[in-house]
Amino acid sequence: MVLVIVVAACALLVGLAANRFLRPLLLNEDDDTGMAVKDLVGPLLTLTVLLLAFVLVTANGSYGKAEVASHGEARALDQLVETAEYAPAAQRDRVQGDAVCYARAVRTQEWPAMSDGNGSTAPNVWTGDFRKAFAEIQGQSAFGMLVAADNKRSDERDERLTQASASIPGAVLWFLLATLTITVVALGICLPRRNNRGQVATLVVITCLLTTALVLIRDVDRPFGGIIAVEPTAVAEVERQAQRDFLANNPAGVVPCDDRGNRTAT
Repeated sequence: MVLVIVVAACALLVGLAANRFLRPLLLNEDDDTGMAVKDLVGPLLTLTVLLLAFVLVTANGSYGKAEVASHGEARALDQLVETAEYAPAAQRDRVQGDAVCYARAVRTQEWPAMSDGNGSTAPNVWTGDFRKAFAEIQGQSAFGMLVAADNKRSDERDERLTQASASIPGAVLWFLLATLTITVVALGICLPRRNNRGQVATLVVITCLLTTALVLIRDVDRPFGGIIAVEPTAVAEVERQAQRDFLANNPAGVVPCDDRGNRTAT
């Protein structure tokens, strides 16, 4: 970082020195001629657009990974519920009931917390209960399949929580905002003072487009919050299926949690 700053500063000083001492020797022009401000705005606008496009692609990649992880976790949880059918009745009911509660805890408690880049400890209660149920059937044929499915669920959850955090540092967003501001101000300076309705309208459109791009970057960079958010649709569907399987095997049974996934005395 220091090297980049030093090289850029040296380049600026060399450029200013060349303008002061070499330009009169190389060019037969008056000291008042040269590039106008409007000639410099074009490259500045291009730089701003390229920066916004690059950062938007990066943020969109994080959003896509978050969506894939949330669906992968739901599939792994569904596989865990289905694999539990091969376990003894007591462990089967326990795993399927825990799966319902885990899905509820993720959907109602962890999902809202992820909008701020945080997680929740509520689902951990049920992941610990999974392992207790697995220990009771260690050595049986279903044990390995259940452990494998739970490991997959754990990996996908870790990835989901990782992607919940912003992938673009705040300093980068502030830099983009400063670049956008400088670009818009420079464009405004270059507008003619009279008969400028068309140019003003164009500047307003450009400002709106650049601002929208920056807002989209900020929104997409937090995939579980904002306007464009990954919804817990997949985990809600697995919750419904797990509860259906649990009640099919145990019609009189009651899942050991409330609607928010908190353990009850049942």
